[in-house]
This record gives sequence, structure tokens and C-alpha cells, in this order.
Amino acid sequence: MNSRRWFVVAAAFAVIGALVVALAIGYGNFSPRGFVEDHYERAAAQDLDDEALAYTSTKRPSQVAQEITDAWRPADQYIDSSGVYLRYDDDSVVILPVAAGSLILLERLTTAYPRYHSLVGSHWGWGRGSTVRGGGPGSGK
Repeated sequence: MNSRRWFVVAAAFAVIGALVVALAIGYGNFSPRGFVEDHYERAAAQDLDDEALAYTSTKRPSQVAQEITDAWRPADQYIDSSGVYLRYDDDSVVILPVAAGSLILLERLTTAYPRYHSLVGSHWGWGRGSTVRGGGPGSGK
């Protein structure tokens, strides 16, 4: 092949690649945050503050958690009678039971960890994508 043909082939692949990326960005969700935003109803009146954004679902917390974890595997999770607490690299998703289903709180991990530390402090690992429990003798075994 001469250099002009290589250029045409390379340009065609570049155009196809750009179209695939544009479609993926337009129609996909590339994070747990995007998944929650795309699949659950926004409930701004129930935001905890500017950091914890509220969404709702008519499904039970366990069902919502299953949907989210099927799409995006959490780095760590904690479940108790108060709700389901999912930790991701940058975000947390907290799913609480309410009379009409679930309240889903979406928050950056940097503000969620201090907020929920009393519940998840000894359960969530810390660090980007780490599932290793930190600190103390025998940790991570």
C-alpha cells in the first residue's frame, strides 16, 4: 500500500473511533454516579446539603443496591438495618429505606466518609478501589 492509502485508512478509523466515542458519551454512563442519575428520579427537596444529592425509587433498598452493584461493582459495601452503603473510587451511594421505597444519596467519597464514618468506619476500606481493610495487626488477611 502506498502512503496515501494508509492515510485514508487511518482517517477512516479515526472518524469511526470518534463516532463511537461520541455515541458512548451521549448514551452511556461511565460511573456509578451516571448510573444513578440515569436510572432514578431526582429529588432535590431531599438533598442533605450541597454535597449529598437525593434520588428516589419505588423499589426496596436491596433491589436498588442489586441494580447498582450489577452495573458497577463497588470497592466496598456495608449493609445494616439503616440502609446500604456503597463505596466507589470517587463516590458513595447510600440507599435508605423510606415508606415509598428508597432514598438514594449520591455523594463524593471525600464528604461521605466523614458523614457516615460512625457506621462504615470499620467496614469500608480506604483508598482508590482498595478493598483491603486498613490499619492494625492482622488487617488485610
